Amino acid sequence: MKKYAFSFLPFLVLIVLLSGCSDYKKILKSTDINMKYDKAVEYYQKQDFFKAIQLFDELLTYFKGTEKAEEIFYYYAYSHYGKGDYVLASYYFNNFSTTFPRSKYTEETTFMSAYCQFLDSPKYSLDQANTVSAIRGMQTFVNTYPQSKRVAEANEVIDKLRYKLQEKSFEAAKLYFNIEEYNAAITGFNAHLKDYPDSKFKEEAYFLIVKSYYIFATKSIDSKKKERFKATTDSYDTFAALFPTSNHKKEAEVYYKNAIKELNKYNN
Repeated sequence: MKKYAFSFLPFLVLIVLLSGCSDYKKILKSTDINMKYDKAVEYYQKQDFFKAIQLFDELLTYFKGTEKAEEIFYYYAYSHYGKGDYVLASYYFNNFSTTFPRSKYTEETTFMSAYCQFLDSPKYSLDQANTVSAIRGMQTFVNTYPQSKRVAEANEVIDKLRYKLQEKSFEAAKLYFNIEEYNAAITGFNAHLKDYPDSKFKEEAYFLIVKSYYIFATKSIDSKKKERFKATTDSYDTFAALFPTSNHKKEAEVYYKNAIKELNKYNN
């Protein structure tokens, strides 16, 4: 008997699903707008965002210009967020803030617009346009609502996004180092340090500048060696002054001492 009952289970599930689809189609075709609103909220609360979005989309048009439009728009933006479509969610949260600047939700939606861009920000090796846009959005939020309870979270998000930009900048310079394009690596590391003076990669960047100058000098033609070995010693002095206890100190000293020996040849 148990086996016989179980064999009908898939059919029962199918019947329930078909019944649910049929009910939803009836709701879509209904002219009862208030019922549609109630059902849209119900679907939203059940996290059935696909159905909620379809209903809210229609309700937005019907209630445009009315007091209810604000609440519908709010649900609509969060439905896209709940569905995981962060690009559209960010767009609609931003639209909400622009359309309803005095709403009790405006502070929240301003934050959420930037937060969705943060969630959509790709790994550091890819294009970082969304990352830059998210930083700009979060900074706008902090500047507009400096007393908000979300300011701490916004600043934390900004730090994470800036770290991603730092990492992309540093790794781009390091790539030149890895492929033995030392002059380009030096330029890249210096640009990184200029753009991100508080970079978490600061110590390694200064060390790799020393190493790059030294290797670059050893591979240079004779007429260029002196100035490049001198650049090695100068960059070492900067590195040693900034990071006297660095784990890279011993290796950097080797490049420094070898560069000094090479420079002494020109003084004899």
